[in-house]
Amino acid sequence: MPGRLGDTSRADIAPKPRPRRGFVRSGWSLGKWTIYALLAIDVALYARYGRLTELIDTAAWLVLLLLFEWETGGWRLPARWLPALHSVRLLASVAVAVAVVGYALERVWLDFFNELTWLGIVALLELEVRLPSSAARLHRLRRMAAAMLYLALIGFLLTWAAMGFGDENPQAAWLDTWDALLWLTAFVVIELNVFGAGTPARRVAAVPPAR
Repeated sequence: MPGRLGDTSRADIAPKPRPRRGFVRSGWSLGKWTIYALLAIDVALYARYGRLTELIDTAAWLVLLLLFEWETGGWRLPARWLPALHSVRLLASVAVAVAVVGYALERVWLDFFNELTWLGIVALLELEVRLPSSAARLHRLRRMAAAMLYLALIGFLLTWAAMGFGDENPQAAWLDTWDALLWLTAFVVIELNVFGAGTPARRVAAVPPAR
């Protein structure tokens, strides 16, 4: 029960519990696991047809996405699992860094800049869950920056699609197009369903557990 007007005692003011949910709303469970299944197939396709750097990259991002689901979905896990899960997160993050360096060394610049753009998206997602709901201006700036990065990702997707029609290796170009479309869909769903489409004051604070 809220305290009476004029009562300034901190003891009577209890913080509201924060709801937690996964990267899609509870009614979207089928869609969520469909996306996960498609991403797993994506990893298998890169294992069969892609380069090693692409396989490491895609598999690491899938692991990070699953960990994000665990953090924001209210999954109850034994405390003894936490160190192992955080170790897996660290290894996956290192794998992403290895992929970035690999793209640079291979001079695959489209993949390299695509990867940097995704890192920017993730940084903005991290910022979103840490900004207070009262920081409306910062939330708007974050959404504007995210929109520009998503436009860049759409540009990369269209570039790969165009390469699929005229490149010497159309199979690789179409695989990259599929991969880009799938991950873009997954992250747009994250934006709409974890953080909501309303004002910051109404957003769900999906703050990860303490590390």
